[in-house]
Amino acid sequence: MRHKLKDISYNNTQRIPKEKLFASGYKAMDFTQTVLLTAELIGTFAFAFSGSVVAIQRKLDVFGTIVLGVITAVGGGMIRDITLGAIPPALFHKPVYVIVAAVTSFSIFCLCYFNADALDKVNKGFYAKLLSIMDSIGLGIFTVIGVNAAVYSGYSDHAFLAIAVGAITGVGGGIMRDLLAMRTPVVLHKHVYAVASIAGASIYYILLPLISDSLALLTGACIVIAIRLLASHFQWNLPVANTKKNHE
Repeated sequence: MRHKLKDISYNNTQRIPKEKLFASGYKAMDFTQTVLLTAELIGTFAFAFSGSVVAIQRKLDVFGTIVLGVITAVGGGMIRDITLGAIPPALFHKPVYVIVAAVTSFSIFCLCYFNADALDKVNKGFYAKLLSIMDSIGLGIFTVIGVNAAVYSGYSDHAFLAIAVGAITGVGGGIMRDLLAMRTPVVLHKHVYAVASIAGASIYYILLPLISDSLALLTGACIVIAIRLLASHFQWNLPVANTKKNHE
């Protein structure tokens, strides 16, 4: 029997007992709820940083920078909540994530607005590596949080749904960011972005009933981050159809 999620915030005290989701004897940990909340705040900061830097590179104004940063940070979670039937999405009744994203985006804008050197470094790609790191951290954290939300919505026996929700949570904000910035979403063409998210979501889902929540969360997120950073460093990309004519 499916359980409808009423509150997917990670300080919820009425979560579904793990004994009902997986094998008996699996102990719930209050500490994990704190880890999840902390991880989501870190991911929110990381994605807001990513979105605001893209906005500045695209020469958006202060409002546009804040909007892009916030959308990047909470967009994936909004899609997750709608998919799982959690209406209205958490961002509207738990505004802490929007506030963190907005403050982060505004801070990055002010840094570049009042510091010509910082703006010059952003425009020259100085922040490219840092942007990749922050984007990878956000992707890893939100991927496993998405899987966790699906599991505690009562879909622990639906692997495809849980993994898909995890991937959507991870890449959704970035897709919305890129579309608003009028560029091809990174997930469709660069550095195995979605593949990293799917891999981490799958590992997290497999490990969740076997080891502690915190360790499963950390492992899944680290796998996503590691794949993304390695792909970025070594320029790994999925095959692209060769459009060049082999002969005249």
